[in-house]
Amino acid sequence: VVAPPAPLGSPAWVDGRLTPVALGPGHLGPALQRLLQSEDRQREGRRMGEAMGRIGAASVEFVEGISVVKTFGGGGQAHQRYRKAADAFADFFLTYVAGAAGLASLAALVLSPPFVLLLVLGGGTALIAADAMPPADLLPFPLLAVALTAPIAALGHGLDNVHAAERSAERIRDMLSVPPLSEPVTPAEPHGDRVEFRGVGFAYDSGRPVLRGIDLVLEPGTVTALVGPSGAGKSTLAQLVPRFSDPTSGSVLLGGADLRDIPSERLYRHVSFVLQDVRLLRAGIAENIALAVPEADRAAVERVARVAGIHERVQAMPRGYDSVIGEDVGLSGGEAQRLSIARALLVDAPVLVLDEAMSFADAKTEAEIRAALANLVRGRTQLVIAHRLETVAQADRIVVMEEGRIVESGTYHELLALDGKFAAMWRARRAHGGQKREIHR
Repeated sequence: VVAPPAPLGSPAWVDGRLTPVALGPGHLGPALQRLLQSEDRQREGRRMGEAMGRIGAASVEFVEGISVVKTFGGGGQAHQRYRKAADAFADFFLTYVAGAAGLASLAALVLSPPFVLLLVLGGGTALIAADAMPPADLLPFPLLAVALTAPIAALGHGLDNVHAAERSAERIRDMLSVPPLSEPVTPAEPHGDRVEFRGVGFAYDSGRPVLRGIDLVLEPGTVTALVGPSGAGKSTLAQLVPRFSDPTSGSVLLGGADLRDIPSERLYRHVSFVLQDVRLLRAGIAENIALAVPEADRAAVERVARVAGIHERVQAMPRGYDSVIGEDVGLSGGEAQRLSIARALLVDAPVLVLDEAMSFADAKTEAEIRAALANLVRGRTQLVIAHRLETVAQADRIVVMEEGRIVESGTYHELLALDGKFAAMWRARRAHGGQKREIHR
């Protein structure tokens, strides 16, 4: 910004007629660059950022899923999905670049040293030929004209980076603008472990509801299983109980108190969860188990680890319970799940949200996880997201969901006798299981 005005005084003092010629590119180049920063181009720039985000996500998803893809022989199909995403990005990128190629090229040409030198030397030669300027006076103009345009060209590239940073900042602002879940001004105390959903609706985006008019009661000490097709809203409904989100309509109550009126610290003394997607900190094993109860002593941590069936594995680690996950040791999916169960056992909450994580476990791991869960769930109010229908036969109540609504509810035998959605799902599951056994045989 400071450099361009510096050489302006000398050319004007030497020859005022050649000065506009020398300054012309310095004015025309920025004018063309401003056209490249119109509102339409800025909108296209935002779309470009979104497209880059999508191709980045597709790349990460493809690379991280390589092991699963290779195991199940879907390499060709998965690779084709990635290629389609890459091709779509390439098409958009070419369209985006084509819209600015002409102006960008012209701006670069106007500010290029060869063009500036040709323009100034041509104008100066014409004045010298007409005896309007001594040849020696031409010397400072090409030197100073190039000195004028080079910083302007650099500013143009710098502005591109500034606009890219602004678009990134907008995405960060969008994330930070999401309001945190509020803490109650007047805290309420739940009385009992009864969970109620009253007219609950939920939408991640306005106009696209995920849950619609959910009325459901989880009686203390009972097991309620949620079943239904993928996208029915099971996980969204279950995640309202530990208040990962607030309903957009209706209310969720625990012991007669709205969850929004219960302080989070108190809520997590009443509600615990074992989710399918286990998240562990890059910290010691003991610290991960005692995450919700940091004051727990080592004896309590080891006790719940034994119940969850992970104690012997921890003892075999380089530093035992002080082993840092991701540095000293890595855990398999089943081991991480058992550690999550130990964490929930330590909390000892009367209400449990359980997202079964045994869909991909082998028979031995599944048996070990089930044994650990048997110690955890006894006597608690449970909400279970069931991925395998075989696991819901002993539930006190089965709730069938479809498109964000409850379409059926009852015991296992009642729903089979009803011969509705659940019975159809059960028959399909049995038929699929029979086919798998026949293939295995």
